[in-house]
Amino acid sequence: MPRILALSALFLAIASPAFAHPGHAESGFLHPLIGADHLLAMVAVGMWAAFLATRRPAASFWVPAAFMLMMAFGAAAGFAGIKLPFSEAGILASVFMLGGLVVAAVRLPLATAMLLVGWFAALHGYSHAAEAPAGDPGSYMLGFLAATALLHAVGLGLGWVAQRLTGNLGMRALGGLVMVGGALVLAAH
Repeated sequence: MPRILALSALFLAIASPAFAHPGHAESGFLHPLIGADHLLAMVAVGMWAAFLATRRPAASFWVPAAFMLMMAFGAAAGFAGIKLPFSEAGILASVFMLGGLVVAAVRLPLATAMLLVGWFAALHGYSHAAEAPAGDPGSYMLGFLAATALLHAVGLGLGWVAQRLTGNLGMRALGGLVMVGGALVLAAH
């Protein structure tokens, strides 16, 4: 775990603003789907929730729910003009941290897991709002919340299937793929 945290801190320190998907479509639904950083983090939340749910079944609901709630708050802050510094670097760090939690099979208390994903979610929501086109922020938020729920469901499904077929080894491999994807996003910038 200390190595994963050290690597995450290193990647955060060298990260420049990602803006991984400028010029994205006007749809809030598409924003999380075409931004690799958002997609990877949201799928990783679902995978980690599936892992945590092996001992605490409620985690499969509460961890993604905490993410979505705090993402909505982060977006509301962004739409209100509140600035969250280093949000893009934090989003990239979330990919490494969430992937690392899956790789290392970290089990945290449910409340702690919810707080951790909630912090990252606020940054993702803020980014969604900061990159939103002019228009109806409510529809835009509903769109990216729906896409986020879909990505969490994909992560939960991947996690459950990987655990049933290969145990924690498959889950850890998926977490490693999330971290590789994060490295590719970082390298592209």
